[in-house]
Amino acid sequence: MLYNDIKQAIRQFNFEGKYLSAEELRSGNINSTYKLIFVKPDGTKKNYILQRINTVVFKDPYKVMENITNVLEHIDKKLRAEGENTERKLLHFVSAKNGSYLCKDANGYFWRAYIFVDGVTAYNSIDDPALFYEAGRGFGAFQKNLFDFPADVLHETIPDFHNTKRRFYAFVAAIAEDKAGRVHEIEEEIDFLFDRRKMMGEIVDKIDAGVLPTRVTHNDTKLNNVLIDDATGKAACVIDLDTVMPGSSLYDYGDAIRFGASTAAEDESDLSKITINMELFKLFTKGFVEEIANALSDEEIHYLPLGAKVMTCELALRFLTDYINGDEYFKVNSPDHNLVRARAQMKLLTEIEKKYDEMTEYVDSLISR
Repeated sequence: MLYNDIKQAIRQFNFEGKYLSAEELRSGNINSTYKLIFVKPDGTKKNYILQRINTVVFKDPYKVMENITNVLEHIDKKLRAEGENTERKLLHFVSAKNGSYLCKDANGYFWRAYIFVDGVTAYNSIDDPALFYEAGRGFGAFQKNLFDFPADVLHETIPDFHNTKRRFYAFVAAIAEDKAGRVHEIEEEIDFLFDRRKMMGEIVDKIDAGVLPTRVTHNDTKLNNVLIDDATGKAACVIDLDTVMPGSSLYDYGDAIRFGASTAAEDESDLSKITINMELFKLFTKGFVEEIANALSDEEIHYLPLGAKVMTCELALRFLTDYINGDEYFKVNSPDHNLVRARAQMKLLTEIEKKYDEMTEYVDSLISR
């Protein structure tokens, strides 16, 4: 029974009302997430989200929560100063009975809870192109509201998450070890990534050289991490903040384009189906830049398409590294799943490379307006 799995955690939070029911939400890939329904004394229902944090991925939940609460407090103060109601603009955590926002049960699991945002939808696919424009606005507003937050005070909860140079070194080491005996099968794919080694490190190099500043980044900018208001169709709230860390705005922008403007799924095996949808690229870019234009430098905006190239190449590298290592990190549903994923990202990268000049010209046109 589901309640027996979560009852220890439920008892440790200051929920309002009496527990009624729970439902497990399976859309996330890392944490275990449950929607709780409580009934208040006046008979109305109150919905909450309860999450068990995956400590294999996030080894220090306290640092994760410290990052999230500091970022949310900053945005909350900024929006309130502008006269906005933040009830549906931010995640609002429920305090635990220990006085913090995090508790640990008898089994050693870490839990947190927040108020469920009603009247919104997290979309997993783009049936209406306008959704991607709103996703751009949502992630752009997130960065705009944090452009003056000191990124260096945030913990790096997943060290070197987008350090493509270190990821390439790990790739080379995996090839040398060849623990799953698969390297002989993938010489063409290995050559593809070696040919793009320099490009893959360009964002890291520009940060190190001071050309690009370090910003607060979300680092998981999928469409379903922006809640869309059901009544207005507008971006309401950015969620899933576990990977908020110091980084480059190009990471967030690039990963959103990689995921959302592709014409096929990440594991599409028919490579002929994979290209970049330029209409979706332009919609997201327009929404993102409209929100962020006065917070980012013109140079940062100019380099946004580089983020799409680097993030697509990085994921191809990660998928292929995991395939070489015997599928240790990503969940797979077949022995060659990671290889299929890597090839799909490689094909998408070649399509982005073909459109790169057009993408850059469009971004630059938004700067000049």
